[in-house]
Amino acid sequence: MFTLPHSRKRRLLAGSTAVVGAAAALGAFALTGTADAASRPASADRAPKPTVVLEHGAFADASSWDGVITDLRRDGYPVVAAANPLRGPASDAATLRALIEHIKGPVILVGHSYGGSVISEAAVGESNVKALVYVAAFLPAPGESALQLTNQFPGSTLPATLDPVPFTNADGSTGTDLYIQQDKFPHQFAADVPAAQAALMAETQRPIAQSALEETATAAAWKTIPSWDVVTTQDLNIPPAAQEFMAQRAHAHVTKVAASHSVAVSHPGVVTDVIERAARATR
Repeated sequence: MFTLPHSRKRRLLAGSTAVVGAAAALGAFALTGTADAASRPASADRAPKPTVVLEHGAFADASSWDGVITDLRRDGYPVVAAANPLRGPASDAATLRALIEHIKGPVILVGHSYGGSVISEAAVGESNVKALVYVAAFLPAPGESALQLTNQFPGSTLPATLDPVPFTNADGSTGTDLYIQQDKFPHQFAADVPAAQAALMAETQRPIAQSALEETATAAAWKTIPSWDVVTTQDLNIPPAAQEFMAQRAHAHVTKVAASHSVAVSHPGVVTDVIERAARATR
C-alpha cells in the first residue's frame, strides 16, 4: 500500500506615496502653478504594483484564495488565481508558465501546498517573477518529490484519509486520482475553518493525480529568486518540520502561524501581509 503526503488581524496598509519636499513644492508652484500639481495623476508618484499570481494546491481550487484576493484588491494589487490541473509538476508548471509570460510587468508568484512544487519549476528563467511566496507548501530541490519530502518527517495523517479513484485516459493509459474522504476532510485539511465552510470545501475539492506527488522536481527557482514562506504549525498534511526544513534551505523569510493546512482560508490576512511584504521588498 502506498504512503502519501498531505499535500491579520487585518492590517490596513496605507501604501507608499512619495512626499514632495517643501522646497521642491514651492519651486514647482513658482514654475507651473497649482493647476499642474492638481492635474498630475497619483500614479506618477509611485511605481505600479506587481501582479500577484496565486496557484492553489491539491484538494482545493482557486476559490481557496477568495479572502486573500479580497484583501489584495483592496490594497490595489492586480490578482490572478490560476487553475492548477494537478497532473504533475512539469506539466502544471508549463501551464502556469504560459500565464506568467502573458502578464505584462512584474509578478509575485504564490503557491499553496503542492502549488509550491509548481511555482518552483514555473518561475525558472522568468525574469518578470520578482518573488516567490510559499504558503504551507513544498519547496522541492531537483530530484525530490512531494511524497519523499513528506515522508522524511513524522506528522502527516493524510494517507489514512485518502479516497483513491482509478481512471483511464483517452489514450488508454491509466492512473489514480486522490481525494480526501469528505467526512474526514474538515479535520484533516481545514480544522480551523468554520464547519459549514469546511464541508463545502470537502464537496468541491479537486483531486490530484497520485503520480503528481511522486514526480521529482527538475528545477528550483527558490535558488535564485527571493522567497517568503508561511509555515503552518498545526498542519496535518505537510508536517511543520518538513516545512521548516524546506524554508530554511531556501533561505526564505519565514512567518509561522498556528493554523491548519488551509491557512489562506482561515487566516487570509496573515497570508496577504506576507505577499505584500514580498511585493514591497522587490519594488
